[in-house]
Amino acid sequence: MVWQNHTRVSEFFPLGLTTNHAVELALFTLFVVIYMLIILGNILIIFTIAHDQRLHSPMYFFLSNLSVIDVCHSSVVMPKMLADFLVDKKSISFEECEAQMFFLHLFACTEIFLLTIMAYDRCIAVCSPMHYGTIMCRKMCLQLATVMWMGGLIHSVSLTALTLSLPYCGPSAIDNFFCDVPLVIKLACTNIHVLEMLLVSNSSLISVVCFLVLVTSYVVILVSLRNHLSEGQHKALSTCAAHLTVVTFFLGHCIFIYLRPAKSLAADKVVSVFFTAITPLMNPIIYTFRNEDMKNALRKLCRRQIDSQDK
Repeated sequence: MVWQNHTRVSEFFPLGLTTNHAVELALFTLFVVIYMLIILGNILIIFTIAHDQRLHSPMYFFLSNLSVIDVCHSSVVMPKMLADFLVDKKSISFEECEAQMFFLHLFACTEIFLLTIMAYDRCIAVCSPMHYGTIMCRKMCLQLATVMWMGGLIHSVSLTALTLSLPYCGPSAIDNFFCDVPLVIKLACTNIHVLEMLLVSNSSLISVVCFLVLVTSYVVILVSLRNHLSEGQHKALSTCAAHLTVVTFFLGHCIFIYLRPAKSLAADKVVSVFFTAITPLMNPIIYTFRNEDMKNALRKLCRRQIDSQDK
């Protein structure tokens, strides 16, 4: 069936986080601040890495990619969420909903691949420092970046195409503050059992494979550093601990939301807030305040700006 011939729903109605307008206004203020911090924090990281030659290494190349993804990922959902806080009737057109799902899964899947690549990068840096420059050369970094973006694109296109293939003739209420595949497909007026199985299989494969690579990388790092911890190795462990914190929050959401049938739970909205707002906010904080190289680069950048203003 061609979906255009069967679609009766022209728009969906997100139920949002709450029905209390006073609470919505308070949440609007809170999330405006969070969104501004996400944008400013991640742009500051990108700008600092671009302008400090000492940070032109594979680790910071991938970190700048993470900041780009976090800005894009949060921007897919948060502007619409903020606008909905200010209106009584929340709605999103069918086309906007599909676009939101496409870009949400593009950036989310790409970030999962990126976090896995970053774990592999740290593993090579700790376990094979003498060969690190040869293995993680510029060409390899660009190839890995291309693969992760292409992987995210293929995943997103496949899920969006499956969603578009379904007929929607009502109901049209989405029990969250944004469009997501599990929330939308359960509104289809057809049996979605097969599509649910495809969604779970797709998400399971990506999550499990990336999880195994991540766990293997950290086990190898811990075994390598078990008997001798120099100052540099303490620094490596600190970086890995920060990375593991980000991974826990991000993959935790994917496992909770996507590795089960399309059914709404009370905790879904809380988990979704962490996924779309808190995790992108945490990344600049974790990677900046736990990283001496980044802190030194930021101090240098600030001194340069102050000196230029004095002149």
